[in-house]
Amino acid sequence: MGREKIREYAAAVGETNPLHLDLDAAKAAGYADLVAPPMFAVVYSAGSVAAGVLDPELGIDLARMLHGSQEFVWGEPVCSGDAVTTTTTVADLYERAGMEFYVFESVSLNQDGQETVRGTWTNIVRTG
Repeated sequence: MGREKIREYAAAVGETNPLHLDLDAAKAAGYADLVAPPMFAVVYSAGSVAAGVLDPELGIDLARMLHGSQEFVWGEPVCSGDAVTTTTTVADLYERAGMEFYVFESVSLNQDGQETVRGTWTNIVRTG
């Protein structure tokens, strides 16, 4: 994670907390570098989830897919300079009322093996 990417994201979402913008403020608060805003998790985890959504074995009809929901549980804050790795698994597949539900779970770990965020991503495919 780079400082400028964190600053750009913070600016794009209207984040004004100095921990995301000012290196001195972040260090004074005890962080090694700028702290990424929590929803920055989408930047480093969405690619892993997309690979699951696009997996030909699942056969998701993208033309009929809707975004259902996204839930996150945050752990260790992500700072500039961290190397974050995300893995995604299929957590659940079910059908209800003419719709297929594809639930993915992503787990992101920093370079020290600490969990930074766990995400649950639900996609709905209209079948009728």
